[in-house]
Amino acid sequence: MRRFLWILALASCGKAGTDSAPPVRSEVSSLGTVEVTATLLELPIEFPRKKLYDYVYVMKYRVLKTHRGKVDGDEILVGHYNPVKPRSAAQDKYSGKLGGSVDEFRVGDVQRLALEAPLDEKMPMVGLIDKYVAEKKTRYWAIWADRAAE
Repeated sequence: MRRFLWILALASCGKAGTDSAPPVRSEVSSLGTVEVTATLLELPIEFPRKKLYDYVYVMKYRVLKTHRGKVDGDEILVGHYNPVKPRSAAQDKYSGKLGGSVDEFRVGDVQRLALEAPLDEKMPMVGLIDKYVAEKKTRYWAIWADRAAE
């Protein structure tokens, strides 16, 4: 009987819960004026792996849920500073507060985002790559980007 309970205890310590989203961090819920859970729909171009200068890339997302604030429509445009870097390492002397648990940007990933708008008033004075320039939509500045589940 004792051996059975020991095996049962070990079995219950398996991988349960590893597929769930990371817990919501206080930064994503307190920074910016908008907080959404969204799916990354498109990357503008392949990111250069060699850092030539600091830049902001505008990416397209589909909003799954708005947690606070208001966004314009189901699809939003979000500017990320130096997206080659993990969000936890993106903050520098130019960017202001940035962070999150997103390590890389992949189409189809779901993220919990803390945002501010408009982008052109919030981003640092760096290069901007916006392939959506013809779309007359608000661009949001990504302050925090955490991995999330649908």
